[in-house]
Amino acid sequence: MTLVLGMTGPNAAGKGEVSGILAEHGFVTHSLSDVVREEAAARGLPPEREHLIQVGTRLRREGGAGVLAQRLLPRIGTRDVVDSIRNPAEVAVLRGVPGFVLVGIQAPPRLRFERSRLRARGGDPETFDAFLARERQENSSDPAGQQLAATFALADHVIPNDGDLEALRSRVEELLASLGRGGA
Repeated sequence: MTLVLGMTGPNAAGKGEVSGILAEHGFVTHSLSDVVREEAAARGLPPEREHLIQVGTRLRREGGAGVLAQRLLPRIGTRDVVDSIRNPAEVAVLRGVPGFVLVGIQAPPRLRFERSRLRARGGDPETFDAFLARERQENSSDPAGQQLAATFALADHVIPNDGDLEALRSRVEELLASLGRGGA
């Protein structure tokens, strides 16, 4: 039976952790961010968050708001995760994939900021105010931009990630059980 789980949610909410847990259950992981990183590399740009946001927006303007998902479609199989869904048009494209379910990952802003600081990715904000400002930027009303809040509102299921890794693992396993598709 086909199951393709899409991941959406704000920065540092735990989408990557959920994808990793799902990989342990036999899911193949893909990321719309990988499509953007590939394009940034082809354009000679470093893979810093600010550049990736600009490249993603440019791709959506040039190819339509669902272009990142369209580019990923040939890679999707029957037990996959699609991470970093940031635009409602991407959800619309992926809804055409049999067995697609959109999962929103949420965590409080202060906790996400602390997680962001711990993972120390290049270009991540260093202050909480800058973190919140970046989040506002990622909630654009521009159809070609990132629209995280509007995308999150489309989620079929929401997983709170306000505890430790074992609590998150338990919630992911509960989701799989509710979908009748646990195990590998």
